[in-house]
Amino acid sequence: QVQLVESGGGLVQAGGSLRLSCAASGISFSIRAMGWYRQAPGKQRELVATITSTGTTNYVDSVKGRFIISRDNAKSTLYLQMNSLKPEDTAVYYCNAGRLSYPAGYYYNWGQGTQVTVSS
Repeated sequence: QVQLVESGGGLVQAGGSLRLSCAASGISFSIRAMGWYRQAPGKQRELVATITSTGTTNYVDSVKGRFIISRDNAKSTLYLQMNSLKPEDTAVYYCNAGRLSYPAGYYYNWGQGTQVTVSS
């Protein structure tokens, strides 16, 4: 079955960096567009960034220039390098199928996510 396992979150001061990883299994990872999503306390889950199978990336305006999404198809792993973190980046981060039409479309079962907390 499909399994998405996120890791790499933690507590960091504003201006710091974190690198998130998402290990995928049970899917043809190399041919799938993938994405990172986040859900802040009391808010709905939102799309953060997507990457196509060929490496084309898209970012929500609030993270452009600070976050970098990448993938290693040989390892079936998705990454999110987060730099210049801000308190408003605090959220649980998830990976899933990457769709600019989110929330429309099909998604795999969501993993447990990884908590990112940015202190001011």
